[in-house]
Amino acid sequence: MEFRSRVEQDTVEVQLSGRLEFTDHDRLRDIVELLDGNGLRRFVLNLSALDFIDSAGLGMLLILQEEAEQRNIKLVVSGPRGDVKRSIDLAKINEIVTIEQ
Repeated sequence: MEFRSRVEQDTVEVQLSGRLEFTDHDRLRDIVELLDGNGLRRFVLNLSALDFIDSAGLGMLLILQEEAEQRNIKLVVSGPRGDVKRSIDLAKINEIVTIEQ
């Protein structure tokens, strides 16, 4: 998995690409660190360029949700498509995390 981020006022957007799977667990720390920005209110995880997500990747989305919630930051997952969208739908992640198309 590759990611890049950009900050605009009170929002951080993180664009993920490639595959989000168990082997990416260590990179999750780098993304969680982005939640520590001053005045941050919204964290957007853009999955439009993500090709694959496994069960560990779905778990990482839940970890990010929990980390954001602890900091009183709104986590939004945007643009999941194809197999990634199907995996998120099957796992009912949308009952915990806000999903935007």
